[in-house]
Amino acid sequence: MGEPSSDNYYLTDHVELLRLSFKRLIGKEFFSAAISDQDLAKSIFYAPFMLLSHNTAPDPIFNYGNQTALHLFEMTWQELTKLPSRQSAEPILQEERSLLLKTVSEQGYINNYSGVRISKSGKRFLLQNAIVWNLIDAQGVYYGQAAICDQWDFL
Repeated sequence: MGEPSSDNYYLTDHVELLRLSFKRLIGKEFFSAAISDQDLAKSIFYAPFMLLSHNTAPDPIFNYGNQTALHLFEMTWQELTKLPSRQSAEPILQEERSLLLKTVSEQGYINNYSGVRISKSGKRFLLQNAIVWNLIDAQGVYYGQAAICDQWDFL
């Protein structure tokens, strides 16, 4: 599957935004290692948890997904980063997803989220105990939202 690679440093700057905004809002690290930023970004890309983010477009588009996310959604990097994030939920579940994102926007984050998502081939999977948070840099600029999850079951 296509992916960010060493020639773009596994999106080091974006991964740093993900990590630091998580730490500011949640109060802890989601991945801790005493390695360079580039090695950290690569390690997070290949981590066993799912990590996704979307941008601030009116119909937000995924702008990051690690290898686990690509595997769960059965997509290449190129496919995922063109997908409106609302399409990661079945149409009947999109209202629930919209309410989740509104709550995250208002509160900054939500933890213990569970919800059904759908892969490119139509496989459904239940995310459990996910954390969804706003991506905000040190100056308070909003960049979108992200989710991390290490528990899921295929339905």
